[in-house]
Amino acid sequence: MCEKDDFDEMYAISRARDLSRRQFGALTLGVGLTAMLPRLADAAETTESEVDIKTPDGTCDAYIVHPVKGRHPAVLIWPDIFGLRPAFRQMGKRLAESGYTVLVINPFYRTKKAPTAPEHPDFNDPATRQAMFSLAGTLSPATALTDATAFVGYLDTQPAVDKKRKMGTTGYCMGGPFVFRTAAAIPDRVGAAATFHGGGLATDKPESPHLLIPKMKAHFLVAIAENDDASQPDAKNILKESFAKAKLPAEIEVYAGAKHGWCPPDSQVYNAEQAEKAWGRMMVLFKTALA
Repeated sequence: MCEKDDFDEMYAISRARDLSRRQFGALTLGVGLTAMLPRLADAAETTESEVDIKTPDGTCDAYIVHPVKGRHPAVLIWPDIFGLRPAFRQMGKRLAESGYTVLVINPFYRTKKAPTAPEHPDFNDPATRQAMFSLAGTLSPATALTDATAFVGYLDTQPAVDKKRKMGTTGYCMGGPFVFRTAAAIPDRVGAAATFHGGGLATDKPESPHLLIPKMKAHFLVAIAENDDASQPDAKNILKESFAKAKLPAEIEVYAGAKHGWCPPDSQVYNAEQAEKAWGRMMVLFKTALA
């Protein structure tokens, strides 16, 4: 048996509280080895740039990409613990090619500009492990609120954003709780939200993200890794009950055979079939909720 760790929310959000060191290593060995994502036959021509966004806490480095022509619904992407990197730029561009103005941010800008992780981080190395979780430990519900407000405000100043349409937000691993906090902080703006192998979405803590659901108006997609569900089997039921009580549409599914971290194409546990299924469900969500 692998040794298991019990992290607090801001640490656990990257691994649903009970991921072993061996599983950490398997995930991280693939970082930087970006797979080729499928491209739409009718993909829109896009323009992209690296940008700096002023927040109350400093300057966030970020990546923005959108179709060359027209105004489009905005989407804010919260990366996983490895931060802003080529894989997330690639995913952002793919989404933009489907007709969205996409912002991918560096969640650790208060401490370090991207890249914030080594090219091939090894969580079996104590120093690397500590460094990554030290970065995660600088984030909190308060920083999420500050950042969500700043990033949504930035998007709404962009000529390529159609402010008449609701915006979306997505989050991976530790980004999952930030999606919940964004949807709750700006409910009249966020119409669609999706989390992929998000950790710490439903806990017994007073600041658990699921407790914010009554404040939201967004339609949700919650895509859960099979091994995350095994670690916290009650989470999906808590989420289903909370969304139902709030009368918010929510698709909550455990993806069979998918391991934590299966969606970013640079992960060694990348599962192309299930990643494409999750991407497809996100596209359906955006099409229906961001009309």
